[in-house]
Amino acid sequence: MTVISRMRERLAVLSPQQLEIADDSAKHAGHAGAASGGGHYRMSIVSPLFAGLPTLARHRLVYDALGAMMKREIHALSIVARTPEEG
Repeated sequence: MTVISRMRERLAVLSPQQLEIADDSAKHAGHAGAASGGGHYRMSIVSPLFAGLPTLARHRLVYDALGAMMKREIHALSIVARTPEEG
């Protein structure tokens, strides 16, 4: 199973209505974080669970869902987290 597949599986707990994940690791070749094996990812996620939450709280929900992956497989993660009303 790929890292992106595992990310999608773990993020299912957030009931995403839309989820896009891109692997930008190749753009960071030679970066210190890349040497440890962790990849660089970009994510856009739309979930009703983000309603009423500030950006930091939304990101914490994403990090909590990804759990230990943030310490091993993922070195850097750029997140755009919106509610369905925000589109």
